[in-house]
Amino acid sequence: MTIRQLRALGAVAATGSVTAAAARLNLTQPAVTLQLRNLQDLAGHPLLQRTSDGMVLTGAGQEVLGLLERVEAALSNCATSLDMIAGRTGGRVAIGAVSTAKYFVPFAMAAFSKLYPQVEITLKIGNRQELRDALRGYELDIAIMGRAPADIDVETHLIGDNPHIIVAPKGHWLEHDFGLAIVDLSHETFLSREQGSGTRMLMEQLFETAEFQPVIGMEMSSNETIKQAVLAGLGIAFISAHTVATEIEDGRLVMLDVAGLPVVRQWYVVRRQDKILLPPAQAMLDFLAAEGAKYLPSAPLKRL
Repeated sequence: MTIRQLRALGAVAATGSVTAAAARLNLTQPAVTLQLRNLQDLAGHPLLQRTSDGMVLTGAGQEVLGLLERVEAALSNCATSLDMIAGRTGGRVAIGAVSTAKYFVPFAMAAFSKLYPQVEITLKIGNRQELRDALRGYELDIAIMGRAPADIDVETHLIGDNPHIIVAPKGHWLEHDFGLAIVDLSHETFLSREQGSGTRMLMEQLFETAEFQPVIGMEMSSNETIKQAVLAGLGIAFISAHTVATEIEDGRLVMLDVAGLPVVRQWYVVRRQDKILLPPAQAMLDFLAAEGAKYLPSAPLKRL
């Protein structure tokens, strides 16, 4: 089995056709077909099947694709190690963070960079599902998220608390009410994160426990967009307190006093158990586990 065979399979899986895969790999179509045929013979199972949407992987093909992802990760780690040995670089670290964490992660990265100025950091921001997929594909050394994926064997380290609250625009008619029940919000329009985000999952769990069916006015993939929509008076939102600390302090948003809130979850730094971390990535993991809590925003948890 060769890396060229594996990459041919990966290219077809990504593009959906042998022709597109050949263009991506700068090979001829017959050359890609030959690589796939030889790989399938070695596997002893069909790896691809033709559908109306193009070529897709079979179950056996998915297993072999997982091998490609592990091989590519190992090759990347080897290249990083050789660069470090040659003195060309201080190494690279690939980090992922859910979008809610972008309000503190850059500050932690800046502090780390002062300690290790030669280390190159790449940061991927996405929702929980996107980071799960990146971890599965060995694209990340570590990830910062609220809950580790259940289907990946990972090692987790606690960073700190991540409280969630419900916010409304300044002047909202419930601004000065205390001890609200969740059902008191039945007449409100909620602005929500998209399906697959950790904040959306937590909100749904809260409302399901309270047997509450919220009115969802809009779904948005960005906390920043949700904040602006709340400021504009389009609705209220269940959101991490860390993302709205500045707006509440400035008086532009208010935290509604709702029983059962804040819902406090935790921030974790996560790594795959089977991914070998090179020294720069291990240093980043150790730094976040030991110092990450220092960079969490001051979260508003009490009404004045």
